[in-house]
Parts: sequence; C-alpha cells; structure tokens
Amino acid sequence: MTAIYNTIGAGYDRYRSADPGITETLARTLGRPKVGSYLDLACGSGNYTIALARKGYTLTGLDISRRMLTAARQKSRAAGWVLGDGERQPFADRVFQGVVCILAIHHFHDLSVTFKECRRILCPGAPLVLFTGEAGQMRHYWLNTYFPVAMTRSMADMPTRALIERSLRDAGFADLSFANYFVSADLQDHFLYSGKHNPGFYLNDRARAGISTFARHGDEAETRQGLARLDTDITTGRFAQVRQTYRSDLGDYLFVSARRS
Repeated sequence: MTAIYNTIGAGYDRYRSADPGITETLARTLGRPKVGSYLDLACGSGNYTIALARKGYTLTGLDISRRMLTAARQKSRAAGWVLGDGERQPFADRVFQGVVCILAIHHFHDLSVTFKECRRILCPGAPLVLFTGEAGQMRHYWLNTYFPVAMTRSMADMPTRALIERSLRDAGFADLSFANYFVSADLQDHFLYSGKHNPGFYLNDRARAGISTFARHGDEAETRQGLARLDTDITTGRFAQVRQTYRSDLGDYLFVSARRS
C-alpha cells in the first residue's frame, strides 16, 4: 500500500475531500465525543480526520504513507499524525475511545490481524466504524463494462461482506451492524464509484489519478479503449442503457460498525 499512495498522493486532494454526509454518518455511529482520543486508521491525507475533529473528537491519524501524512500535517494541526502500519499499530493497549477506517481495509494483508490490533488499542465497549466497498457490490458498478480488467483486479483485492464479518468476530468484536450506502449525485469525495451519476468524471485524467483502482490496476490499453467507448456512449446517449443494466439494491458501499467486547 505504501508505494501506491506515495505515487498518487501528489495530486490526491485535488479531487478528494471529506463528504459531509459520510462524515455525519461516521460521527453518528461513533456516538457523542468522549474524553480521550479516537483513531483514524489509514487516514491518508487526513480529510476525514480533520472533518471529525471539527465535530469535537480528539483525533490521531495513522498511515503508512509519508507523502500522505506530509499532506495531512500541512493542512491541519487539529490531529496527531503518526506514521505506522495498521497491522502493527504503534500504540499502547486500551487507549482509544473509537476507531474509524474509511475506504482502506482492502489495503491490509490480513483483516483478522488488523482488527485484532484495533481491538487491542480500543477501550472496552468502544466502537469500530468502517466505510468500505465490498466485492459483491462492485460487480454491479457500470465501470465493469468499460474497464473489466481493472475492475476484476480491484474486486480480487476487496473483501467480501462475509470476510469482514468473520474477521471482526474472530478478532473479538460484537454488536456488528451493516448498512448499505448508495452514491448520490452530490457526493463530494471522488473515490472509485463517485461518478456513478456523472460518467464524464472518468474522462478527466487527473480525477482518475487519485483513484487506486486506476492507479494500481489500470491497464493502459484498456483504459484508453474504455474511455473512448465511454465518451462515445455518453455522446450518443447509449450510456443510459448501460447504467440501467447495473441497477442493484446491494448498495454501492457499506458502513460497518462493531464494538470491542
């Protein structure tokens, strides 16, 4: 994970920012801020760390990418920024009142190890809140029509809902809850499927550069051909038919919450 985010980190914040709706759901699930610190695991350039700090939480942001943390420090001193690995977290036991992890669990090699580390550093009864995609949902992204190789590779990295649940239970978490999230047209954080309602978004080279699926799994020839097809389909109106074939009730992303037992 270090290499890819040191690569895409340079222009990452040009199209990535904390979405207010996602931030509000994270805060609501965490509960009222308590005295003590909360951890943003794999915080990236700190967008959601900073947004949650503005809601009254005392935040520490942990990330394995120096470039991302440098960007975070330049933006705000509202949080403590720590370089480290989510599978070997550099913190004492039972020191955090809550943990959030936004669009990052697919980068960890072993979810059980990561979640066990989260349990270790959490106070008893404290929440863990995830925002993530899962493989079953990604099969219903219309991006599969235009970038099938990149999407297949990306789905192979993405955990299934069953794996997330099993890993959380194995790590000692209880009170698991799953809530589907559907991308809205006014989404302000431009991650992979943020262009669900705005296909022209993907025609922007700089916008794609901040998305790990394209940066990590994209094949140059496929991307070029896929963009040409997408541009044509938008122009001719055929895209509406393509999007219709990918309708799904599974949600586009997933909020997961659990508590340290």
